[in-house]
Amino acid sequence: MTIGDYPEYLAIGFLANQNILNINSDDIPIVEYYNDIETVVVRTKTKTNFEVQEKNKIKTSGCANGTIFGNLLENFEKYKILNSSIITAKQIFNLYKKINLLPSLYLKSGAIHGCLLCTIEEPLAFFEDVGRHNAIDKLAGFMIKEKVLPHDKVLYTTGRLTSEMVIKAVMMKLPIIASRSGFTAWGVDLARKSNITMIGRLRGRTFTVLSGNERIKK
Repeated sequence: MTIGDYPEYLAIGFLANQNILNINSDDIPIVEYYNDIETVVVRTKTKTNFEVQEKNKIKTSGCANGTIFGNLLENFEKYKILNSSIITAKQIFNLYKKINLLPSLYLKSGAIHGCLLCTIEEPLAFFEDVGRHNAIDKLAGFMIKEKVLPHDKVLYTTGRLTSEMVIKAVMMKLPIIASRSGFTAWGVDLARKSNITMIGRLRGRTFTVLSGNERIKK
């Protein structure tokens, strides 16, 4: 289930985040979208093992039926985030203020999720969808196609920081993730294992740091 915008970003981001395809900005597959049948076709240069990975998929509790693949969890330890990006509490609050001023479908309906890619000072890209996992996959596809480097970026989402969101952020190599919403125990555990800075319940002048507090300075 999706709202139907940015199908190319969604397809590329989903395949990369699920580790189905090892995609980089210099080797992007051909993506064709057929609007009349609402179908995206991704054509790769080499044969893939999608059918094998499909057998190991796990349904999650994410909105609109989230999915992760078993091989991702089996090899999760190797995706640890090692960079030392720094953000201050003041920058977090200023960023949150700017995010809340952006026009969005979420503000109109409240029944949609948004994901933003930011520097420590400014929002860079904003995608929305029925499920938060779709929104973050669009963001991943955008980063790959537009050659956006992740090492100094912040991911902000309107939804909960679940295990699936943490796994996708790790696949995108993002060091800091934040949300106005809460978090799950498994999400926190994976964030700590992967050395991601997780910030939850960001509202007004307060937030909760669940992992990676060494990246946050006063």
